[in-house]
Amino acid sequence: MRRLLLALPFALLPLAIAHAADEHDHEHGSLGVHEHGVGRLNAALDGQTLALELDSPAMNLVGFEHVATTDADKAKVAAVRAQLEKPLTLFNLPKVAGCVVASQELASPLFGDKPDADDDHDEDAKDEHHHDHSEIHAHYQFSCSAPGALKTLDLATIFNTFPATQKIQVQLISPSGQQGVEVTAKAAALKF
Repeated sequence: MRRLLLALPFALLPLAIAHAADEHDHEHGSLGVHEHGVGRLNAALDGQTLALELDSPAMNLVGFEHVATTDADKAKVAAVRAQLEKPLTLFNLPKVAGCVVASQELASPLFGDKPDADDDHDEDAKDEHHHDHSEIHAHYQFSCSAPGALKTLDLATIFNTFPATQKIQVQLISPSGQQGVEVTAKAAALKF
């Protein structure tokens, strides 16, 4: 039951963001909250479990959003995937917190995953949309032996590793409450 309550805000968050951005999206003809330079991070600390979900336009991380066909593009995708597969480094979690990766999942059309159907347009429009607006989703779960040592979440390494990321919209649930914050490279840390 506790996990369900913890997951509920994350389940409702995309709906709230989509609703708030609905008018903006219709003006620009885009779907969802895909905005180059902007990533989204959901973070939850519950007992010894830290869950992080990073969603970003592929442009922020890879530098393009089309399926990699050239050797150079394939190498870039592989390099980004390798960086995302090291979340302890990417999120700069303090060693004293004793966090280990319990599970991780990466998904993107650039990694060969099938895109989600996200609208009622015909197949050609769907394919065109996904080629133009690929996202990368990274979901991590950590088990931390000393979660009290997690005082801040420092995203500086993400901004340094992926300089096209200009800001990250963070939704954080921790023992001290919930907060929604927009983080930038100049102010890359937030308190748990």
